[in-house]
Parts: sequence; C-alpha cells; structure tokens
Amino acid sequence: MSSEKMLVRIGGLLRQAESTDNPHEAEAFMEAAQRLATATAIDLAVARAHTSSRERRATPVQRAISIGEPGRRGLRTYVQLFVAIASANDVQCDVAHNSTQVFAYGFVSDIDACQALYSSLLMQMVRASDAYLRSGAHKPVAGVTARLNFQLAFAARIGQRLAETKRDVEATVAAGADDATGTALVLRDKQIELRDFYAQASTARGTWRGPQSGVARSDKARRAGDRAGRDARIDRSTELPSARKRLA
Repeated sequence: MSSEKMLVRIGGLLRQAESTDNPHEAEAFMEAAQRLATATAIDLAVARAHTSSRERRATPVQRAISIGEPGRRGLRTYVQLFVAIASANDVQCDVAHNSTQVFAYGFVSDIDACQALYSSLLMQMVRASDAYLRSGAHKPVAGVTARLNFQLAFAARIGQRLAETKRDVEATVAAGADDATGTALVLRDKQIELRDFYAQASTARGTWRGPQSGVARSDKARRAGDRAGRDARIDRSTELPSARKRLA
C-alpha cells in the first residue's frame, strides 16, 4: 500500500474515532488506526529491501514538527504524547529546550503516520482533561496541576498501549511470513539505517527536561488520566475488519 493510500485509510479511521459518541467505537477505530500504521510500516520495510536498483530507494529524513507557542502550559505533556507515538512507529526524536518543537527522524511514511495519530490523540487527551476539570473531581488540587498530571498519565498509558500493539502486530506478521528470519532481518536493517541517520543528522546538545520536571504531583489526577488512556484500548473481541471495510 502506498504512503498516500495509507494516510487516507488512517485519516478515515481517526475521523471516525473523533466523530463518534460511542466510546467503544472510538476505541476500536483508534486501535485500528495504530494497527494499520504499524502493519504498513512493516510492509514498507520489506518493500524497501527489495526495491529495484532502477527506482529511488526511500531513505530517512528529518522533519521539524511544531508542538505549540512558547510559554504555553502543558507543552511537555504534548511532547511526551508525540514521543510515545513515535517510539511505536520507528521514529526517533529530539526536543527543543522549550518543548515548542520536536525534530523527528525516520522514513516519511512513518513520520506521516505519527503526525496523523498525534493530531487525533492530542485532541482526545485535551478533551478528556477538560471534562475531568469541569467535573470538579480534581479539587482541592489547582486546575493547572491537575491538568498536567492528568495529561502526563494519559500520554504514558497511550505509550504503553501503542507499544503493546506494535509487538502484537510484529509477532503476527512474523508468524504468518513465509520467511520470518528474512522479515526480521529487514526490520533490523531498517533500525540500523535509522540509527545511523540519526547519529549523523542530529545536532542535539544536552538533555530535554522531561514532562515531570517541576510538576507538583496529584495521584488522583494521574489515576484519572491513566483511566482515560486505558479507555483507548480496544476490546479484543471487536471485529476490526468490518470497521475497516466501511472506509472503502
């Protein structure tokens, strides 16, 4: 599947996740989007290894991605969310010292998938944290503190979910491949190529101050954020193929 077609399908799943009022449908569409992105990345990796010498071979690129304006609260939680998504899609990241930008290193299709997933998940994270604050359940903790803790936990849980999905898809593909060893080698070659590109292209100096730096802790808000992140996980009995079919 071409990168363009992949993005069309992922975009359709994400739009349905955002537009439905049924939380179970939203969870199913979001999981389907991540599975499609991961599965397509694997297919692209295999295709790259067998590209004809007459064709231009895909290579990693660097892309600057805007996270928000300087001084805006919560940018570090946004960065954490993007980095979690990137980790599950074979993309490495550098982060601006003020968390306003992420510099993504990876193959174009992988970075495109990250941006599509990030746009949708960010919307869901902000919407869920707004609803939590409106409920008043965070009191007596200040709203700013509650929001940051909620979003920290949400992003962390999303990262765990996507990592699990990545492992599941890779295991499924390897189990069904005629040449599992060859597929594993192709994926390994892709990782090495990306690592070498990052080492050459990155000019990062110092260490990004992680999202938890300087944030007062609210266990109650973190539990709520974690629950919201867990809600994005799909019931394994849901028939994802039928959800994909409706996008055709």
